[in-house]
Amino acid sequence: MSYNLLKGKKGLIFGALNDKSIAWQVAERAVEEGAEVVLTNTAMAARMGGTAELAEKLNTIFVPADATSVEDLERLIDKTMEHFGGKFDFILHSIGMSPNVRKGRTYDDLDYGFLMKTLDISAISFHKVMQVARKKDALNEWGSIVALSYIAAQRTLYGYNDMADAKALLESIARSFGYIYGREKKIRVNTVSQSPTPTTAGSGVMGLDHLMDFAQRMSPLGNATALDCANYVLTLFSDLTRKVTMQNLFHDGGFSSMGMSRRAMKLYSQSLEKELKEYEEKNMEFLDVKHGK
Repeated sequence: MSYNLLKGKKGLIFGALNDKSIAWQVAERAVEEGAEVVLTNTAMAARMGGTAELAEKLNTIFVPADATSVEDLERLIDKTMEHFGGKFDFILHSIGMSPNVRKGRTYDDLDYGFLMKTLDISAISFHKVMQVARKKDALNEWGSIVALSYIAAQRTLYGYNDMADAKALLESIARSFGYIYGREKKIRVNTVSQSPTPTTAGSGVMGLDHLMDFAQRMSPLGNATALDCANYVLTLFSDLTRKVTMQNLFHDGGFSSMGMSRRAMKLYSQSLEKELKEYEEKNMEFLDVKHGK
């Protein structure tokens, strides 16, 4: 169902790779809600995915750009403004990648060169995007910028590795730049902390299936899907959230407010009972052997 939330608005979307991508879902839903969009991703990612096909479907352009390159971003913003005939209204930063995760390096054995790439791609690129957009005065007043985050920025989750550091930096950048952009241009900057989602990038996280199952059992509303997230992001692009800025907004079915759920406790108790039973059976076998029974 369309509500015309974004009628007349224009935006730039980073990171649409395939239909599993949150950015892909955001792009499709934004157009359904009346917006025009420009898509961007790295040239290599575009070859791996279907970004160009999505652009054709949405009757727009795809501009390849490396978000860690200021030169590429300057060209991207120029082409976006040229396509729209002027300023635009929103940006989605849906970018994240860790070479350490891809190479199986654990957090206590990081390659520091890889770590720098993780931070640059997954967090510092967000600063670069906003700095270039601000210097080029690319966004209309009351525009909105959103980046995707994860609760590992605040809490330790096994297997999320150095991406947790990147998400913590990402959220800090949103607050710091949000103050400047809000004060000067009335532009909002927020991050959305999404449930674990089986995107192409997310699938590289160690034990993602188990993490998703745990979050599903812990969350009273269950995990939020990529489409759920897209719908939430659209509200942040809309005029309905004009006074929301510098926030990290949890979109996780309630997971972030939970300590222990009944479903998770039940599963834990069953597992504990099974282990105790196995321990008692082994102990009895030992005593039988010891006493010659």
